[in-house]
Amino acid sequence: MPYALDLLRALREARVEVHLVATRGALKVLRAETDLDAEALFALAHRHYPDDDLTAPIASGSFATRGMAVVPASQTTLAKIAAGIADNLLTRAAFVHLKERRPLVLVPRETPLALPALRSMLAAAEAGAVVLPACPGFYHRPRSVEDLLRFVTQRILDHLGVALDWAPRWEG
Repeated sequence: MPYALDLLRALREARVEVHLVATRGALKVLRAETDLDAEALFALAHRHYPDDDLTAPIASGSFATRGMAVVPASQTTLAKIAAGIADNLLTRAAFVHLKERRPLVLVPRETPLALPALRSMLAAAEAGAVVLPACPGFYHRPRSVEDLLRFVTQRILDHLGVALDWAPRWEG
């Protein structure tokens, strides 16, 4: 969940309008990994939707977006997206991004990766998603957890076309 929070803070700094879906599982992870509650998470977005609201604007291809990021993406959610299963708002919005050929960034963080997970990642990539595992680099000599988070967030921002220098870049 720290990756999601870092991304939300970066998008706020970049003045990007954010529509947030937090699944029931995500809210459990939020409580386990942070001291924040759901309201604090929702406050980082312009709008938030329950994961069972399939009538939300983001469930439709006519709702224009710059892109979508699923952070973190559980292996179950990633598998559903890869298979085109749109059984909640998160997977429906992801499906819309694939069908409309808009950027979709999936950030898995579970490890090790079982063969079904690898196959799902391949299928998601073949469908047009960017699979961006939460694997920070170290060439920028991170000194804090925040530095590690920002490295991954910067890569997500780049794939969404958000111009924000949130972390140091490779300089050769």
